[in-house]
Amino acid sequence: MKCRHCKSELEYKFLDLGFMPPSNAYLTNKELNKPELTFPLRLFVCSNCWLVQTDDYTCAEDLFTDKYAYFSSISKQWLLHAKNYVDSISNKIGITKNSYVVEIAANDGYLLKNFVAARVPCLGIEPTASTADNAEEQGIPICREFFTKALALKLKNENKQADLIIGNNVFAHVPDINDFSEGMKILLKESGTITLEFPHLMELLKHKQFDTVYHEHFSYLSLFTVNNIFKNVGLKIWDIDKLETHGGSLRVYGCHLDDPREVSEIVNKIILEEEQLGLYDLDIYNSFQKHVDNIKNNFLSFIIKQKKKGKKIVAYGAAAKGNTLLNYAGVKSDLISCVYDAAPAKQGNYLPGSHIPILHPDEIDNDRPDFMIILPWNISNEIIQQLQHINDWGCKFVTAIPEIKIN
Repeated sequence: MKCRHCKSELEYKFLDLGFMPPSNAYLTNKELNKPELTFPLRLFVCSNCWLVQTDDYTCAEDLFTDKYAYFSSISKQWLLHAKNYVDSISNKIGITKNSYVVEIAANDGYLLKNFVAARVPCLGIEPTASTADNAEEQGIPICREFFTKALALKLKNENKQADLIIGNNVFAHVPDINDFSEGMKILLKESGTITLEFPHLMELLKHKQFDTVYHEHFSYLSLFTVNNIFKNVGLKIWDIDKLETHGGSLRVYGCHLDDPREVSEIVNKIILEEEQLGLYDLDIYNSFQKHVDNIKNNFLSFIIKQKKKGKKIVAYGAAAKGNTLLNYAGVKSDLISCVYDAAPAKQGNYLPGSHIPILHPDEIDNDRPDFMIILPWNISNEIIQQLQHINDWGCKFVTAIPEIKIN
């Protein structure tokens, strides 16, 4: 296996989570009796460019199918994040009704609907039919393809170059990160801007966020590596925002390499922070599996201890990160009886691997659990606020990463 960016031989495996199904491959009742497709879930680090990447066993078409069930609009917190971004970027670079905006991985239109409301011409690129349908219902033009260099050339020839290219949590999801980056350069107007948001590898390593590892994430990104990927295709990063989303993310602002915009001091500052934490040294990677196993073992010990006491344990949020945690720990419905989720596309189905049933949140009051494990811990505050009433019968909220925390 070679590095997806610099093509160096990959020698250093630092996380092995065994075999798992794709984290968003939810099952129907009929599918429970059929064989379930699983792939190895392992992370390697390139000692040349420091790109962290999954094993080469899956392709995007296996993961982002017509049944893809992640809808961004389910989270009110994420909707607010998108609206605030649109307001901020419009002011920062001067987006007007004469601008053209392209979002790669537009999902269900959670973000572009703000540009539609402001009458800014836009295009969403979204290959999954389930979310693309939702976006089109809101009046958002959708191109139902995976974004590639070839698609960028096609759009350029159709005079659809962008003043702003948006990619929220998609850069880590592409198997060919070089082709994707070349495509962005082709699609970007001469004075245009790119913004990408992605979970920061530094936060993953610092806070042991191993549950953010799943097959849909082909890459795990440091600023150092993203900066080099941009430079190699003729782009540069000129500014950065630190975000709290997904346990700690970066929003990078990119443009053409010859763009006159000066590079902000924060770029070198964050690269220095990465170096000081040890991201460009193998030691931090070599010790990661041990930390992960301790988290998994403590999680299992907590559940088993409460089950022995006769406590009813449930979960909230049928999130991809939750599936990584549950499947690595080997948790099934005998330990966690169900998971509640507000997404209609998931309700009535079952989690991949663990086969835990997914129920509507209205069922919580009837079930009256003793412990509710919040699987998408990155929005735990939103969930606790929404479900505060369960404290009335003594139910406690629990998060497991980076350690067991009972609220």
